[in-house]
Amino acid sequence: MRHTPRYLMTDPDEVKRLIRGNPWATFVSPASTGLVASHYPALLIEDEDDIVIASHFGRPDDQLHELGRHEVLVIIQGPHDYVSPSLYAPGDLVPTWNHVTAHLYGTPEILGEEENYAMLTRLTDLFEDGREHGRHLSEDEPGTRRAAKGTVGLRMRVTRFDARAKLSQNKPPEVRENITARFAETNSALAAEMRRV
Repeated sequence: MRHTPRYLMTDPDEVKRLIRGNPWATFVSPASTGLVASHYPALLIEDEDDIVIASHFGRPDDQLHELGRHEVLVIIQGPHDYVSPSLYAPGDLVPTWNHVTAHLYGTPEILGEEENYAMLTRLTDLFEDGREHGRHLSEDEPGTRRAAKGTVGLRMRVTRFDARAKLSQNKPPEVRENITARFAETNSALAAEMRRV
């Protein structure tokens, strides 16, 4: 990502918050055959001080990515949107894009069969808890264990991250408020992020 100091996110807790709120991730690997990208949910492991995520790959994606053999990049994309210069003062004509994004780096550790099933259970519970008529893997453990064999679980301790919250910090307060008000109508998640900074 472009290095602009005013947009840097350096607080690991802010990166954790971003992962929690935006768990759909892009996994990029520098495999021996070239770059490979896949998309899977990323579960933040809450009982760790460091940033640690867990996920699963459908087979044979694990082989395409050569999981566990090298560092991978995991991209977490938070709220984002185009910022029209029509929201700026007259004469300011350069549009931009506001976004909250984190690049996470680490080498995945492959989970054993039991660890993978436990992680899949936690992942499913995360999204099903609180839903009306939410479902859980325990409702058919033999069947869901068979389905889990088609996946490879991973755990990744983030060894470094590069994160940005580019949210019109370079604009005067009245322009930022105008942009935030517009996004409050069209992209409330981005407006909420802008209010945080």
